[in-house]
Amino acid sequence: MSDHATLRDAIVHFSSFANCKDFMVALRWSDGKVKCPTCGGEKVYWLEKRHMWKCPAGHPSPNFSLKTGTIFEDSPIALEKWLPAVWMLLNCKNGISSYEIHRGLGVTQKTAWFMMHRIRLATHCGSFEKRGGEGCEFEADESYIGGKARNMHADKRDAKRGIDNFGKTIVAAVLERGGTIRAKVVANRRKGELHRLVRENVEPGSNLYTDALKSYEGLDEFTHQVIDHAEAYVKGNVHTNNCENFWSLLKRTIHGTYVSVEPFHLFRYVDEQAWRYNNRSMTDIQRFVFGMRHIIGRRVTYRQLTGKDGQVSHG
Repeated sequence: MSDHATLRDAIVHFSSFANCKDFMVALRWSDGKVKCPTCGGEKVYWLEKRHMWKCPAGHPSPNFSLKTGTIFEDSPIALEKWLPAVWMLLNCKNGISSYEIHRGLGVTQKTAWFMMHRIRLATHCGSFEKRGGEGCEFEADESYIGGKARNMHADKRDAKRGIDNFGKTIVAAVLERGGTIRAKVVANRRKGELHRLVRENVEPGSNLYTDALKSYEGLDEFTHQVIDHAEAYVKGNVHTNNCENFWSLLKRTIHGTYVSVEPFHLFRYVDEQAWRYNNRSMTDIQRFVFGMRHIIGRRVTYRQLTGKDGQVSHG
């Protein structure tokens, strides 16, 4: 496919299993030599009818497929449907709902929901190195994610008055101007949480801009300047407007596309939107290929997603 391939091009291209196979082999084994994921052996045999390879080394897991060791593992859904689904999630600015995948690809809504969460796992970036230094500019901000109180039934609204943050979840972020954003769900807006986020991601000596929240006081190793939103939103370079732009994208995705997100899944949706924001300069196909490079060695099961194994997976 060309660098300017569209969703239609992707659907047509990946409707052929041969094209799916060629793409996945090139992605997983850059030298073109398929290797057994268990023993690393190159002497493997392709079983055409089963769409699998067999390793003759005699270990307990001789058969493996293109999906083995990826987010697609053990899925009965064909790659001809998986790959367009990945394309859509990684490239749709406001995300794509499981109902759209359900209607568009002919799978159940429950299956589509599980597929979307598997793909979101590929957008989870984990830890980052610190960025910045003298002259570099960063913004730090936080936002509440949840239903609006004025839209709640009176009984529900009254019940939530006694809950911290009115039952909403807090997402905090550090954004490098002209670069990437690092956002995560935090327990509260106190100094400990916010200082930790800033110090984990920003090199001392960097220019740091925040609003007037007192929790940001004490970040003395940075050139810290504050904008008080009660007085103004911009004073020269001092503002948090880039963070506000990210919050608008995130909330448009959650409220407009996904409508309702459980708090224990919110970090996945934050990862998804941050990943698209950080790779916004790429073309659709570049973003797709880059995202596909992160599907290997990652897996989440339905029991983990739903907490049926006693714990909720956090990527």
